[in-house]
Amino acid sequence: MKHWLDLLSASLQSPVLRNPLAISFGAIGGALSRYYLGIWLTQLFGFGFPYGTFFINITGSFVMGFLVSLITTQVVQWSPEVILLLLVGFLGSYTTFSSYELDSIQLFQQEQFLRLLLYWLGSASLGLIAVYGGMEIGQKFMD
Repeated sequence: MKHWLDLLSASLQSPVLRNPLAISFGAIGGALSRYYLGIWLTQLFGFGFPYGTFFINITGSFVMGFLVSLITTQVVQWSPEVILLLLVGFLGSYTTFSSYELDSIQLFQQEQFLRLLLYWLGSASLGLIAVYGGMEIGQKFMD
């Protein structure tokens, strides 16, 4: 048994194993957050508009901008594994631009053209604004 524990301990010293584990653990949290938040928002607001995906894209964009700002200005000193866990793992599975495209196609197929336009343009433009806002607020932590 000690041999296996030594082998595991030695393996965890290498980023070859640590990085995928960090991404995987982050992805689990992001995917579950996306799933349950999407269900809750659909129950709250109904099926007429993809509120869950819309909200998740905007908040994910904001958090991405905020964290990138903290990291690039070196307000936080996180290990590469923590950065991978948060940015690639959690936010990569939390934000849902693949679902964004699917929701857009479904609105198009349902001939909900005004909702499609509002959803499509709103997600992209508010996402950019959210990233910028997150970066600006993140930079305030440096002051």
